[in-house]
Amino acid sequence: MHGVIRSPAQVFALVAGLALTTGGVAGFFWDASFATGDGVARDAVLGLLDVNGWHNLAHIASGVLGLLLAASWGGARAYAIALGAVYAALAIAGFIAGDGSTLLGLLPVNTGDNVLHALIALWGLAAGIGTPPVPAPTTAAG
Repeated sequence: MHGVIRSPAQVFALVAGLALTTGGVAGFFWDASFATGDGVARDAVLGLLDVNGWHNLAHIASGVLGLLLAASWGGARAYAIALGAVYAALAIAGFIAGDGSTLLGLLPVNTGDNVLHALIALWGLAAGIGTPPVPAPTTAAG
Protein backbone atom coordinates (compact mmCIF):
# COMPACT_ATOMS: atom_id res chain seq x y z
CA MET A 1 0.00 0.00 0.00
CA HIS A 2 2.99 2.28 -0.36
CA GLY A 3 2.01 5.63 -1.82
CA VAL A 4 -1.72 5.19 -1.20
CA ILE A 5 -3.44 8.35 -0.01
CA ARG A 6 -4.83 7.39 3.37
CA SER A 7 -4.35 10.09 6.02
CA PRO A 8 -6.08 13.46 6.41
CA ALA A 9 -2.73 15.17 5.76
CA GLN A 10 -2.19 13.18 2.56
CA VAL A 11 -5.66 14.10 1.31
CA PHE A 12 -4.95 17.74 2.17
CA ALA A 13 -1.57 17.68 0.39
CA LEU A 14 -3.12 16.17 -2.73
CA VAL A 15 -6.26 18.32 -2.94
CA ALA A 16 -4.62 21.58 -1.81
CA GLY A 17 -1.64 20.83 -4.04
CA LEU A 18 -3.86 20.38 -7.08
CA ALA A 19 -5.96 23.45 -6.27
CA LEU A 20 -3.01 25.74 -5.57
CA THR A 21 -1.07 24.61 -8.62
CA THR A 22 -4.11 24.96 -10.88
CA GLY A 23 -5.03 28.31 -9.35
CA GLY A 24 -1.49 29.60 -9.72
CA VAL A 25 -1.33 28.65 -13.40
CA ALA A 26 -4.80 30.08 -14.06
CA GLY A 27 -3.82 33.30 -12.28
CA PHE A 28 -1.34 34.09 -15.05
CA PHE A 29 -4.32 34.54 -17.40
CA TRP A 30 -5.42 37.47 -15.22
CA ASP A 31 -2.08 39.04 -14.30
CA ALA A 32 1.49 37.96 -14.99
CA SER A 33 3.25 41.13 -13.79
CA PHE A 34 6.33 40.82 -11.60
CA ALA A 35 6.39 44.49 -10.52
CA THR A 36 7.47 45.20 -6.93
CA GLY A 37 7.06 47.92 -4.34
CA ASP A 38 4.54 50.69 -4.85
CA GLY A 39 3.99 49.68 -8.47
CA VAL A 40 2.68 46.18 -7.75
CA ALA A 41 0.19 45.28 -10.45
CA ARG A 42 -2.87 43.22 -9.67
CA ASP A 43 -5.96 41.83 -11.23
CA ALA A 44 -8.78 39.95 -9.56
CA VAL A 45 -9.41 36.36 -10.64
CA LEU A 46 -13.12 36.14 -11.37
CA GLY A 47 -13.41 39.49 -9.60
CA LEU A 48 -12.63 37.85 -6.25
CA LEU A 49 -8.93 37.15 -5.62
CA ASP A 50 -6.12 39.64 -6.31
CA VAL A 51 -3.14 38.08 -8.10
CA ASN A 52 0.04 38.98 -9.92
CA GLY A 53 3.03 36.98 -11.14
CA TRP A 54 4.56 36.69 -7.65
CA HIS A 55 1.28 35.60 -6.10
CA ASN A 56 0.80 33.02 -8.87
CA LEU A 57 4.33 31.63 -8.39
CA ALA A 58 3.77 31.35 -4.64
CA HIS A 59 0.62 29.30 -5.25
CA ILE A 60 2.35 27.10 -7.83
CA ALA A 61 5.35 26.47 -5.56
CA SER A 62 3.23 25.62 -2.51
CA GLY A 63 0.93 23.45 -4.66
CA VAL A 64 3.71 21.49 -6.35
CA LEU A 65 5.32 20.87 -2.95
CA GLY A 66 2.03 19.40 -1.72
CA LEU A 67 1.80 17.13 -4.77
CA LEU A 68 5.37 15.94 -4.22
CA LEU A 69 4.72 15.14 -0.55
CA ALA A 70 1.18 13.71 -0.81
CA ALA A 71 2.31 10.08 -1.02
CA SER A 72 4.49 10.34 2.10
CA TRP A 73 2.73 10.01 5.47
CA GLY A 74 5.27 12.12 7.37
CA GLY A 75 5.95 14.48 4.47
CA ALA A 76 2.26 15.20 3.98
CA ARG A 77 1.82 15.78 7.72
CA ALA A 78 4.74 18.21 7.85
CA TYR A 79 3.46 19.96 4.71
CA ALA A 80 -0.06 20.33 6.12
CA ILE A 81 1.17 21.81 9.40
CA ALA A 82 3.79 24.07 7.79
CA LEU A 83 1.49 25.30 5.01
CA GLY A 84 -1.27 25.83 7.56
CA ALA A 85 1.06 27.94 9.70
CA VAL A 86 2.37 29.96 6.73
CA TYR A 87 -1.11 30.59 5.33
CA ALA A 88 -2.36 31.56 8.82
CA ALA A 89 0.42 34.14 9.03
CA LEU A 90 -0.45 35.39 5.52
CA ALA A 91 -4.13 35.66 6.40
CA ILE A 92 -3.42 37.56 9.61
CA ALA A 93 -0.96 39.88 7.85
CA GLY A 94 -3.46 40.43 5.04
CA PHE A 95 -6.31 41.24 7.40
CA ILE A 96 -4.06 43.66 9.30
CA ALA A 97 -2.83 45.30 6.08
CA GLY A 98 -6.37 45.67 4.79
CA ASP A 99 -8.28 45.14 1.58
CA GLY A 100 -6.29 46.01 -1.55
CA SER A 101 -2.91 45.92 0.21
CA THR A 102 0.38 44.34 -0.77
CA LEU A 103 2.42 42.02 1.43
CA LEU A 104 6.22 42.22 1.36
CA GLY A 105 6.00 44.64 -1.57
CA LEU A 106 5.20 41.65 -3.81
CA LEU A 107 1.90 39.92 -3.09
CA PRO A 108 -1.37 41.74 -3.65
CA VAL A 109 -4.11 40.67 -1.26
CA ASN A 110 -7.73 41.54 -0.69
CA THR A 111 -10.43 40.29 1.65
CA GLY A 112 -11.18 37.32 -0.64
CA ASP A 113 -7.52 36.27 -0.57
CA ASN A 114 -7.36 36.65 3.20
CA VAL A 115 -10.46 34.53 3.76
CA LEU A 116 -9.17 31.85 1.36
CA HIS A 117 -5.76 31.86 3.07
CA ALA A 118 -7.46 31.51 6.48
CA LEU A 119 -9.56 28.56 5.27
CA ILE A 120 -6.49 26.83 3.80
CA ALA A 121 -4.66 27.45 7.08
CA LEU A 122 -7.44 25.95 9.19
CA TRP A 123 -7.80 22.94 6.91
CA GLY A 124 -4.04 22.35 6.77
CA LEU A 125 -3.57 22.63 10.52
CA ALA A 126 -6.56 20.37 11.22
CA ALA A 127 -5.35 17.78 8.70
CA GLY A 128 -1.78 17.88 9.98
CA ILE A 129 -2.65 17.77 13.66
CA GLY A 130 -5.34 15.15 12.96
CA THR A 131 -2.78 12.84 11.36
CA PRO A 132 -0.71 10.84 13.85
CA PRO A 133 3.08 11.11 13.42
CA VAL A 134 3.23 7.49 12.22
CA PRO A 135 0.56 5.29 10.63
CA ALA A 136 -1.22 2.80 12.85
CA PRO A 137 0.18 -0.72 12.56
CA THR A 138 -1.69 -2.99 10.22
CA THR A 139 -2.39 -6.68 10.43
CA ALA A 140 -3.06 -7.01 6.72
CA ALA A 141 -0.92 -9.57 4.92
CA GLY A 142 1.24 -7.99 2.32
